[in-house]
Amino acid sequence: MMKDPSYCYKFYWLEAIVQLISGNKTEATYDEIIDEMISNAWYSVLEFHIHLSGIWGEGGIKDNLERAVVKLRELSGLEANASKVEIKNAIKQFNKQLHAEKQALTLNVPYKALSGFANKSGEKISLDSSAGRMIAYYNKLSASDILLPYTFGGENGLSRKLTFNDAWVQMIRDNTVAILGWIQCEKVKWLQNNNPEVPGLIYKLAPLDEKMRKLSHVRKLWDGILDLRSIVDVFTDEAIDEEKYDVDHFIPWSFVMNDELWNLMPMDSSLNSAKNNRLPDWNDFFIRFARNQYIMYEMIHEREGIRKLYEACYRDNLHSIWANQELYRKGNSDTEFYGILEKNMRPVYDSARRQGYDVWEKRLAV
Repeated sequence: MMKDPSYCYKFYWLEAIVQLISGNKTEATYDEIIDEMISNAWYSVLEFHIHLSGIWGEGGIKDNLERAVVKLRELSGLEANASKVEIKNAIKQFNKQLHAEKQALTLNVPYKALSGFANKSGEKISLDSSAGRMIAYYNKLSASDILLPYTFGGENGLSRKLTFNDAWVQMIRDNTVAILGWIQCEKVKWLQNNNPEVPGLIYKLAPLDEKMRKLSHVRKLWDGILDLRSIVDVFTDEAIDEEKYDVDHFIPWSFVMNDELWNLMPMDSSLNSAKNNRLPDWNDFFIRFARNQYIMYEMIHEREGIRKLYEACYRDNLHSIWANQELYRKGNSDTEFYGILEKNMRPVYDSARRQGYDVWEKRLAV
């Protein structure tokens, strides 16, 4: 069922069916399945700016499922981290406006997903036949010698109903976790191929888990530095208040999906939520960010206590080979340090921009 997909639909279609069956459904309409697909794709498309099937040369979205998600966001104004209940409620509210995108998703995937079962024996059929012919063929096939996952009802359009075969229902319920894990693995392979510049894609199929963030040792490092000297906030040009600062990512965590020290900075807590999931303007803020990184670098090599706090970051925050071997090695001048940091950060920043991350409108006071 997953063989040789042309678009990402097959993964989301099968995933939706498995989830519905695990929720004790024995039949479902196209409409119900597509609603599940939109809900499952929401986070990847909106929170992480993933393209489900790539983009055309002119920048247009290829994938109808991705278009449905984007359109629903525009209609509803829902946040990228909205709950599944909120997403499904919004789909119901704007169902008429989403009809064209949802209808487009029914043109191929319901029967193309079964193409691996076709032409094994008996009657043969072209897999490019019309939807009506394919549906009739698969229903006939399932009634004879090959038990298919589902059969098609006689309803029209999005109201057409699929009936899941009992043996498949039982198999899926007995193996739901393993099947969903396999689908996710195949989906990640597909998405990574269509989003080659996106790091950590395997973590971008579901809502953010804040527990994944590992910032405690970096916080202690900056606490130690702030005890010894004043640090100017990258965005406010004022001294950071030790009681009112957060450790945040210059390039958003939702893109890099790591807590590497080279991408972290202390910043005023009141601005953290305002920056949110956006990129600081590179020309305005990179050099200020790099200066604070260099202050940290100097203190690592000058103060034994700061050095120990830095070494405590090895487990969670110092995995990049270039950072360990080039950036934080002893003996870099400020110019050398800035050059190494820019050489390695700028391509990641530019990838995030191309993927659709917005630039924060925060500007320096004149």
